[in-house]
Amino acid sequence: MGVEVTEDDSGERLGGDCGNLFARVGPSDAPQILLCAHMDTVGDERPVKPVLRAGGWESEDEAVLGADNKAAVAVIVELARRVAIEGAPVGVELCFTVREEQALRGAYEIDTGRFKAGVGYVFDHATPIGEVIAASPTYVQWEAVLEGRAAHAGISPEEGRNAIVAAARAVSRIPSGRIDDATTANVASIIGGAATHGTNIVAPDCRVTGEARSLEEGVAERLADEVVEAFHDAANEPDCACDVDVTLERSFEGYRIEPGEPGAKIAVTALEACGHEATLVDSGGGSDANAFRSAGLAVTNLANGTERPHMPDERVSAEALEQMLDVVIALTDGAGEQLR
Repeated sequence: MGVEVTEDDSGERLGGDCGNLFARVGPSDAPQILLCAHMDTVGDERPVKPVLRAGGWESEDEAVLGADNKAAVAVIVELARRVAIEGAPVGVELCFTVREEQALRGAYEIDTGRFKAGVGYVFDHATPIGEVIAASPTYVQWEAVLEGRAAHAGISPEEGRNAIVAAARAVSRIPSGRIDDATTANVASIIGGAATHGTNIVAPDCRVTGEARSLEEGVAERLADEVVEAFHDAANEPDCACDVDVTLERSFEGYRIEPGEPGAKIAVTALEACGHEATLVDSGGGSDANAFRSAGLAVTNLANGTERPHMPDERVSAEALEQMLDVVIALTDGAGEQLR
């Protein structure tokens, strides 16, 4: 398209091959808006073979399609093509991030001072087009590492200290699933022991990971504190007596926007102009909008019409892609009117 693209050094800092990408299209002397999508997807190493079935794009086999967030990448690139050819009433700053699926790490590496835009949008919520994400949770990740002592499980088990047993007791006491309308918690993985060497070894080590999220201030942190207490209590029981270290990381901060916020107003107008009923909704998920808003840039997350994210049967309809493009075009038109 003849658009100049720059790349930052976040790939090097984060241990990857690619950094965040940036470009500009449209007039530089007009109001600017930011459009953002993330390039990374979940899934394994299997190649994705997209096929069109019953009006929707799906993966031909069990590989995750990656419409989260390839659908948004496609829409933004198509908008850039049109703006490069036809022009636009606003300048458009393009941002494609890395490591979003890893607690927004790519977006947190960006110096938002590089942007001139007063408002911005990400398209990273797998719900029907029309939803404007009004609130997103604070997200705390935790990791517990337990160290016991190995022993022969059949001859001298009393000389061992089973780290897996201690971990299991702690996990059984940790709140999990949907806690309330605003809060969720999850135990994500448990790894430990010496299974590759047989079952006759008392497990000397174990590592457990998980998370807590809440739209309510301070609740995710409180749940994380309960996790710490549960692991220490279990590890201190006499028949376990393991050493334990629990680390907490506040991966991203939650936010709540108001209907009168300029970016939200422009989005509602654009959605309604395209025939959608605009609805402000709370979400249990995070997006690059969390990172940008923490840095003071008013970015709004909009639903993109994709379905079943992170699953082998993930799908995005051709109609949803076309509708999202219409919405993005309407955003540029609306921003041109409201930001002047």
